[in-house]
Amino acid sequence: MDNKIIYEGEKVTDKERTLIFINFIISCIASSMLTTALTTALPPIMKDFEIDFNTGQWLTSGFSLFISIITPLSAYLITSIKTKKLYCLALLFFIAGLTICALSPNFWIMMLGRIIQGCGNGLLTAMGQVIILTIYPPEKRGTIMGWFGLSIGFAPIIAPTIAGIIVDYVGWRMIFVISITIMVISLIFALFVFKNVLPIIEKSFDIVSLFISALAFGGITLAIGNMGKHKFVSFQVLMLLIIGIISIVLFVIRQLRLKTPLLDIRVLKDPMLSISIVSIVLVQLFLLGSTVIFPIYVQQLKKESATISGLVILPGSLLMALISPVVGKFYDKFGIKLLLLSSSIIILISNLSLFFINIHASIWIVAIIQVFRCLALGLIFTPILTWGMTNIPKTKTSDATALLNSIRNLGGAIGSALFVSIMTGVAKTIGSEKENPEMYGFNIVFLSMAILSLILVFF
Repeated sequence: MDNKIIYEGEKVTDKERTLIFINFIISCIASSMLTTALTTALPPIMKDFEIDFNTGQWLTSGFSLFISIITPLSAYLITSIKTKKLYCLALLFFIAGLTICALSPNFWIMMLGRIIQGCGNGLLTAMGQVIILTIYPPEKRGTIMGWFGLSIGFAPIIAPTIAGIIVDYVGWRMIFVISITIMVISLIFALFVFKNVLPIIEKSFDIVSLFISALAFGGITLAIGNMGKHKFVSFQVLMLLIIGIISIVLFVIRQLRLKTPLLDIRVLKDPMLSISIVSIVLVQLFLLGSTVIFPIYVQQLKKESATISGLVILPGSLLMALISPVVGKFYDKFGIKLLLLSSSIIILISNLSLFFINIHASIWIVAIIQVFRCLALGLIFTPILTWGMTNIPKTKTSDATALLNSIRNLGGAIGSALFVSIMTGVAKTIGSEKENPEMYGFNIVFLSMAILSLILVFF
């Protein structure tokens, strides 16, 4: 049901709109870089704090976990707190988390800093999408979302390289110091240029829903993340998965019964949003699944270095990020149909091509195929999101965005675990019957992706 609007939100001029967008880009680049930069810095951090890899990886997985937990809450916060105040609070959260990490004397203090950063990051990303979709007219949204996609897509790609240079020459703490500087500049900028552009809506806060959503998204994210380290029939995987699934069911039932739900899942009645969410989940499955599978193929099967592994993935990833603005403009002019059809066909053909690759094929052939895969994924990633939000009323934009981001995060986590499980499962089944059983697992992974990509073709 529709909620009562208490405050309509300020109208902005073209200049004010541009300044708000630039401010968001600065913040999102800095926050997005921190999602991947720590992968390079992890070895020296582990050495300094005298921890093992299983403990150290929580600095990245814990960060992602709290992004997943805060995302459902963002729908309530965005419509309950004035835009400028909430945006500045999100930046302050991130700066506080960065400062704690930069000064941390041990792992647990640093873990606290990463949790606070995760909360700030989740809010910033959700706010960015809602604000862009609110302040820009429909005919410009594709282009602007394309530039937004470039900022949050390109930064994580180059972050590990930049972090590696910083770690080698200055030390890992400088990563956080540089990020603090960028975020403080963004905060000062925001105090002068930001406006209260989003409406404030009469909406009750349901603490029970928040608790259930934390169990749901946190439980499933943790279970999937633990699949590589624990047996499926264990508390760390199966029990957490059951808790997460039951919590999702309870969460959905409660939201449908509440007069003013924490997250209004009724927006899924819109067929365009539902198609958009399914498409985004599939894209996340293909994208994050392959980023895990390709390093295994290059390093374990082809016996190449980690550097070569990165070079195989890099061209496609860069292309995917760089074409976002161009694709956004194309969407504004021609709509979604041609983009969806062409990208779906390329995804299907490229996945089938990798199904037929054998152990003797050059890794650069695989790299070229991956470039085409990323081109296709880039053609659809941002436009399908923008298209899905077309008919969502202004009062429901935050709910739709929170739902989309939550399900997208789960899709990415599931993709990584699912395709690694398929690859290892096929290899174990074949065993010593054939040479290089892992290669057969690699092929079956991309056959599975090809079958799933048929869903996109028939949309």
